[in-house]
Amino acid sequence: MPETTPGTTPSSAVAADWKLDPADAGACERLARTLCTRGDDQVDSPEWVSRARDAWEDLPPPLRREVRRFRRHSGPHGTMVIGGLPIDQAALPVTPTVRGSVQRQATVSAAVLTMVACGLGEPLAYLAEKSGALVQDVVPVPGHETFHGNAGSVPLSFHTENGFHPHPPDYVVFLCLRADHDQIAGMRIAGIRQALPLLTPAGRQTLFASEFITTPPPSFGPDAAATESAVKPRPVLSGAVEDPDIRMAQLVTTPLTPRAAAALAEFGRACEATARTLRLTPGDLVVIDNRVTVHGRTAFHPRYDGADRWLQRTYVTTDLRRSRDHRPDDGHILAR
Repeated sequence: MPETTPGTTPSSAVAADWKLDPADAGACERLARTLCTRGDDQVDSPEWVSRARDAWEDLPPPLRREVRRFRRHSGPHGTMVIGGLPIDQAALPVTPTVRGSVQRQATVSAAVLTMVACGLGEPLAYLAEKSGALVQDVVPVPGHETFHGNAGSVPLSFHTENGFHPHPPDYVVFLCLRADHDQIAGMRIAGIRQALPLLTPAGRQTLFASEFITTPPPSFGPDAAATESAVKPRPVLSGAVEDPDIRMAQLVTTPLTPRAAAALAEFGRACEATARTLRLTPGDLVVIDNRVTVHGRTAFHPRYDGADRWLQRTYVTTDLRRSRDHRPDDGHILAR
């Protein structure tokens, strides 16, 4: 994928890292349709997820190979874009326009998204966000243009997903069903592996200190207040000094000391200097390593005419068991 010169943000589309050939895309679609045609076609049911997990093994070897390589090491950007995946575009309904929109019944796109999620680990959802649905719609909602979340259309600042939670997702996977009308909406990506060299030693040291509070994002709604009271100070960076993990969200991460405020601002500048913009087209699938990469979005102009930008999203954990105490009946939904 083309590189970005530090200090600039690309204005043109970034091509996919890899694209399925038509024969493999056809094989993916046929397999996805088998997950949509039986009686147990409810995406959130354990039985359907189990079928999707088994179906992953039958996807074309080139696709499984690329996902497996990314799972082992997510590369310099912590992001992979695969193009040419089937979404059954001719049969797509109008783009949803309600807040909290999710995909409960199996479709080709939901099946593709879930199969890839199962190749990375296990799908995961949070009951307080989007009603705990495993496949969620990311669409603009009338009246929520300025909402700082997936329902808005103003710029969305850099964040990792659910960094406040004891069990944030390891990966976030998006599948583009429709681009925006003007093709200007961009997913902005910045990885720690490129931002880290731009940090001063003092800033880096401070980001490893437990001097920051990250609270639930607006998408978790008012009921997240109880969770906020339990949030404890934690570092923005953790783990290996030379290749750390990130937990932060520019909107809801609060520095607790003057040096923490300076370090967080410095980190934001490093992300801006190394950021890339992905302008997705239908059939593009983006896998973000949520441990080492922050993402955001540029502004765009929805028309609310049924053909607005539409992404579907799911979360993935590499170790489902570590959240067992949060998941009733050993399901895929974190209830707290």
